Amino acid sequence: MKKIELDAEVADGIALSVLKDQRAYLKKELAQWRKNPKSDTNPSGYWMHPDDVVGHTQLIAALNVIIKYFGG
Repeated sequence: MKKIELDAEVADGIALSVLKDQRAYLKKELAQWRKNPKSDTNPSGYWMHPDDVVGHTQLIAALNVIIKYFGG
């Protein structure tokens, strides 16, 4: 197996990109749910488990801190 070496700036850039992508995905899911939540009166809405709503919100806040640390 070949060894690939990246300098710290490139590695941080990759990490930052992954973190931003994950944050965007979580925000998109929450936005879909907030716009059209599934319920008994709206059975065709977007469903999210209540724990996921809380978890996504917490993860977004944590990612904001980490992304800021990496310079984003």
